[in-house]
Amino acid sequence: MKLHVVNTGNFKLDGGAMFGVVLKSLWQRTNPADENNMCSWAMRCLLVELGDRLILIDNGIGDKQDAKFFSHYYLHGDDTLTRSLNQLGFSVDDITDVFMTHLHFDHCGGGVRYKSNTDHTPELVFKNAKYWSNEHHWKWATQPNAREKASFLRENILPIQESGHLHFVPDLSPHFCTGFDIIYVDGHTDKQMIPKLKLGNETIIFAADLLPSAGHIPLPYVMGYDTRPLLTLDEKKKFLDEAVDNNYTLFFEHDPLNECCKLKRTEKGVRLDHTFKLSEIGSVASSI
Repeated sequence: MKLHVVNTGNFKLDGGAMFGVVLKSLWQRTNPADENNMCSWAMRCLLVELGDRLILIDNGIGDKQDAKFFSHYYLHGDDTLTRSLNQLGFSVDDITDVFMTHLHFDHCGGGVRYKSNTDHTPELVFKNAKYWSNEHHWKWATQPNAREKASFLRENILPIQESGHLHFVPDLSPHFCTGFDIIYVDGHTDKQMIPKLKLGNETIIFAADLLPSAGHIPLPYVMGYDTRPLLTLDEKKKFLDEAVDNNYTLFFEHDPLNECCKLKRTEKGVRLDHTFKLSEIGSVASSI
């Protein structure tokens, strides 16, 4: 297995929404807000080379929404999905599998595009790939509740099924393929899939929206976006205990500064030990 970091750009979200009931005086220590109370967040994906497969975990926000939509999220930075793949020596046509942790627009929007600025016929970005979700989350996303409806955009989701490229991980299996397992969590959204990757002696967790950033490690730091925040607390507690006991590496999708971290136990509970680049693990990983 070989891993590559794929940066797809940055966006902004309200700091209060990202940290729920936690006071701004506390969360702004790790994630300072601008004059509009907006914090910058990454959309950092992971490319997994595994045998003859090239698996992309999540794919960012994409570019097909209109100016009004993007005006709410303040996209910034020079990184794009295609540019980052090209810098790594790959093209979108090389991807064999697109693994979607969940179907919120900032995680799956890059998987579908419009044919042109004037022709809004949807087409898959990764035309040679299988797109992976699970049946429970797909139903949750395509029959959305009022709270999440604005995050599940039909134009990001339905063309995948209509193209015939949609595949479900069978029976909520904890195993996706060799060296690639799945942890299912329900606090943020129903049956979010958290990849668990075995890389030599390291276990790397693609934390997705279970832990969006290093600033979210303390238990009460739960996003206001989570549909079941008390369940998130339970899931985080179980996961953090397992992660620190087994010395897992956490890979952050949304942390604007930190790619990875290790954890430690303290008298206040599990806390950040140190952060580092994925490439620092060894020659088996690279970053763009």
